[in-house]
Amino acid sequence: MKADIFCRVVDNYGDIGVCWRLARRLAHGIGWQVRLWVDDLASFARIQQDVDPQASRQAVQGVDIVRWTETPAGDLAPGDVVIETFACDPPAAFVEAMRRSHPVWINLEYLSAEPWVETCHGLPSQRPDGLVKHFFFPGFTDATGGLLREPGLSAERDALQASAGQQEDFLRALGIAETHLAARRQGGRLATLFCYPQAPLAGLAQALATDARPTLLLAPEGVAPALEAACAAAGGPAAGGPAVARVPFMPQPDFDRLLWCSDLNFVRGEDSFVRAAWAARPLIWQIYPQDENVHLEKLDAWLARYPAPEAAQALMRAWNRAGAPDDTRAALQAALAPAAWNAWLAAARQWDAEQASRPDLGDSLAGFCTELAKKR
Repeated sequence: MKADIFCRVVDNYGDIGVCWRLARRLAHGIGWQVRLWVDDLASFARIQQDVDPQASRQAVQGVDIVRWTETPAGDLAPGDVVIETFACDPPAAFVEAMRRSHPVWINLEYLSAEPWVETCHGLPSQRPDGLVKHFFFPGFTDATGGLLREPGLSAERDALQASAGQQEDFLRALGIAETHLAARRQGGRLATLFCYPQAPLAGLAQALATDARPTLLLAPEGVAPALEAACAAAGGPAAGGPAVARVPFMPQPDFDRLLWCSDLNFVRGEDSFVRAAWAARPLIWQIYPQDENVHLEKLDAWLARYPAPEAAQALMRAWNRAGAPDDTRAALQAALAPAAWNAWLAAARQWDAEQASRPDLGDSLAGFCTELAKKR
């Protein structure tokens, strides 16, 4: 099967993160020929350094990458499958070519735990021009398309998490100082922080500054630029508060390993959220903000399924509402208390096991498209 995947970058790294994982999953795991159309190659290059942001067309890791413009150069006829991600319509000229070949057309939707997605998953939408678009929903139940997960991912994660030496080697290669590694060996907490600008950093820093367990916060370069100031105001590492280390943007497999090494992962959007779930460690999800707080409804729908203790759920609500620092501080302090933390650890492992027992999105999508292709 030949597939075209269209990606319009809205959330800097989340959209292209999902699309790049999907492209490699279909190319390497399923054996499809994949062409990935991206309108923002600069963001793409931050998470995949061998992508040339200036090239109109290039091949990276077996995937044909095309700069998405309204009038692409060359003869780029549609493949057997066209996947538009998150309702981004392909260029008009490409759709016109689709009317001649009638490929399987998929709208890969945003991830949601809301019950209504189960009734919409797989539904067709007949267009006046004769083309049919099918809606495909990632999700957390057997009535959805599942979550992206590469074969062998859990085994690779377990091997790294079982080896303190391999974890230290990985963190050292990222530039983490020996003093921080020594503190981690003595029981210090490692937390990743990948958040949106409105994240309540002051409350986070204040809670970690009062915790008996010292914390090192790892944040990507350019994310949460006020983090260092917030931690200094809360007490700083010299006073027992959180330390901060910056890490570069890195290829997705390394980002996965960073999540596996961390005790607690603050993540944002869709791609990093799913990968943090596969880390089988406690996570805090900051959803992409929407008008009229629609994103909070999505959060509540997921929390209704996620088996974390109430303290962890209250923390996630406080983190996403980004209210007064005291709200986040109190919620994080409660979630890190020993009983709540142990329950949260168990919930993270339980959630990982439940989701890993289901088919992944790559297999589900490939099977769905193959069946539709037979009916053309």
